[in-house]
Amino acid sequence: MTASFRALTDDIQTRRRALRDQALAAREALSPASRAALVRQLEAHLDDLVAVLQPRVLAFCWPYRAEPDLRDWMEHWLAADATRSAALPVVLERDAPLIFRCWHPGAPLQTDRHGIPFPAEGAAVVPDVVLVPLNAFDAQGFRLGYGGGYFDRTLAVMKTLTVGVGFELGRVESVLPQAHDQAMDWLLTEAGAFRAGAV
Repeated sequence: MTASFRALTDDIQTRRRALRDQALAAREALSPASRAALVRQLEAHLDDLVAVLQPRVLAFCWPYRAEPDLRDWMEHWLAADATRSAALPVVLERDAPLIFRCWHPGAPLQTDRHGIPFPAEGAAVVPDVVLVPLNAFDAQGFRLGYGGGYFDRTLAVMKTLTVGVGFELGRVESVLPQAHDQAMDWLLTEAGAFRAGAV
């Protein structure tokens, strides 16, 4: 690796960290009332999108660092049809893809090293649709998570529809995607549901 290429790579990583940090700071600065209002708007668009996509197994993420909290919405979605299943991601190994296990209200949970709950037991399932948290994101469907690469590794080997879920305050012109980054199929915010790359 030449010095100039290394400097360019370092610059891109620095810029990506700055985009992630700015998006996180803006989201965490929202008041609880403001965040709840945005989530209600987002949920209305989620209703419409899920009606189109018709998943039988829908994966979501336990809210972390002021992400949209979809737990109540998931409970209502499950209650409306007994054939539906929800799933949560599980980290088995640091550098391995995620697996997903079924979740229902009251299911026994453990917490990972970040304090995020996950199903304590159960067979792995393959979701039809995965709701993926967005920090910073762009219209092409690329996103910045927390830097662990878990979703990128998972989506590289798991064929499923992905819906990036976040707030408009995280939208940027470009997240400077890298070769390993996996683009979302859809983006969902309080402003609506958008096919990635369509605008």
